Amino acid sequence: MIENGFTYLAVLMMICATVVYSEKNSQHRLFEYLPAIVIIYFMVMLFSTFGLWEKTESVTATYKTLKSNLLPAMIFLMLLLADMREIFKLGKKMLLTFLLASVSIALGFIGMFALFHSSFGPESWKPFAALSGSWMGGTANMVAIQGALNLPDSAMGYTLLIDSIDYAIWVMILLALVPFAKKFNVWSKADTSLIDEVGKRLALKEEGKKPMDFASLFFLLGASLFVSALAQYGASYLPTTDFLTTTTWVVIIATLSGILFAMTPVAKISGSSELANIMLYLIVALIASRANFTELTEAPLYILAGFVIIAIHVIIMVIFAKLFRLDLFSLGVASLANIGGVASAPILASAYSKALIPIGVLMAMMGYILGTFGGLMVGKVLEMMA
Repeated sequence: MIENGFTYLAVLMMICATVVYSEKNSQHRLFEYLPAIVIIYFMVMLFSTFGLWEKTESVTATYKTLKSNLLPAMIFLMLLLADMREIFKLGKKMLLTFLLASVSIALGFIGMFALFHSSFGPESWKPFAALSGSWMGGTANMVAIQGALNLPDSAMGYTLLIDSIDYAIWVMILLALVPFAKKFNVWSKADTSLIDEVGKRLALKEEGKKPMDFASLFFLLGASLFVSALAQYGASYLPTTDFLTTTTWVVIIATLSGILFAMTPVAKISGSSELANIMLYLIVALIASRANFTELTEAPLYILAGFVIIAIHVIIMVIFAKLFRLDLFSLGVASLANIGGVASAPILASAYSKALIPIGVLMAMMGYILGTFGGLMVGKVLEMMA
């Protein structure tokens, strides 16, 4: 039974590191279906269920300090990769396809909640708001919204459950559809010449990046923690409402800082993605450490709700594909850039062509920018419906 805060932190870090190392160095098929971050969540949640640690004063203080301070630092680092100038170069059609995916997912959440909200509890809009942040951006956005809405860690189990099961099945479906791309494009009368051109240009830019080094990592760590401190200091002076809390302001300030610095030389320093992922995995482990499997009593209904969201999203996307002659690659990568984020959008892009991988990455970066704001807006609509 762990009662000391540092020991608690050390155990969580070791679990995260072991899972990530295993994913990188083993060929186990489990990692093909479940990303490391999902495995970490459910492993830590299992240890929490069996009472490996107690919620002592030391453990609770460690949890609160780390989570509140690492969250804005992680958001800042994640968004350093999202250069708005590069995103705008994708072209109108691809940008509109991505936005169509985001809007259709938001409508999926609203439509699903209109059908099922009476079956869920009064605070159920919060887990779905967090999930909408994840499905319009990534896990980092989900964690940001959880903090902004003060969503209890115990409720995050449902969010991660939908995010892992429904998402995994959707990835498999999209990969299975790759061989039918030509037939779909003939049906929708799509032109794919622009995609090939953009893919080649972005691939050349990626090759020119400098390798990561000690000085770069050290500087980025210091900068991200400094931004975290400034965001929390600045947020304490801003006006608050029931929805726009101090934590929400912290998230917004960190997000805007990341977007602005992504257009400066700071964004060219290698290592921001690696550092951000370390912070993200630790934050997810911290959240899972306060959750419990016995609290997931409505799991089947939440999983069904996730599939309803995806179904509404697909129907809207297919209708617009026919109306605006959109190709299957753009539709699939835009969908996965939202629902799966940077971990899976490049995988789908590579299934079409290795040259198209940077498009998947860039679309996922757009998700990081829009996911938090989009999720908060969806949350506001769901709150009104509830």
